[in-house]
Order: sequence, then C-alpha cells, then structure tokens
Amino acid sequence: MGFQVRLTADAERDLASLYGYITSNDSIESAKYVFEKIKFTLDDLRQSPARGSYVKELMSLGIKQYREVYFKPYRIIYRIFDELVIIYLVADGRRDMQTLLQSRLLS
Repeated sequence: MGFQVRLTADAERDLASLYGYITSNDSIESAKYVFEKIKFTLDDLRQSPARGSYVKELMSLGIKQYREVYFKPYRIIYRIFDELVIIYLVADGRRDMQTLLQSRLLS
C-alpha cells in the first residue's frame, strides 16, 4: 500500500523554480533529468519515508520532526504524519539552508 506523498505549495514552487533555473542556465534535457531524479526520490518515500535522516540544522535546535533525503546537491525536507508524507522544501543544499529553513518551517 505505502504512504501518500504530498507537496506543499512552497515545495511545488521550489520544483518549478528549479526546473526554470536549470532550463535557463543549462538545458531542457538537464532540467528533465533532475526533475525525474527528484520525482523518483519522492516516489521512493511512498515505501520507506523513515529512511531519511534528521535535518542537521534543525537537530541543533532540538527539532526532530523533519527528515530529509537527497538527490545531491538537492535536499528534500519532509514530515511523516501517520500514512502521509508532506514535502515542505526542495532546495539546492549549497544555499543558506539555515535561513531558508527558518523562514519556511519555523516562522
């Protein structure tokens, strides 16, 4: 059966923004490749969402509700609720993640 995976509106915007950025700065083929790999990673969460690690920037604050998986350098931040996985953030891990996580998850 598996878990349901849902993206927040912010996570959907993250994906659209990422696709647009890669298309503009590289190629449509590269954007499609990255999008497919991220989609595969999201689909994999349907079977094993607990496999993700805790988010180190949040762990330092004592917050263990969020987990993350990678398709490097992209980080996918999510929470598990019963049989539901909510994706909150899809971002390039080279960004200032502390600030991004604070504005997206802690405010």
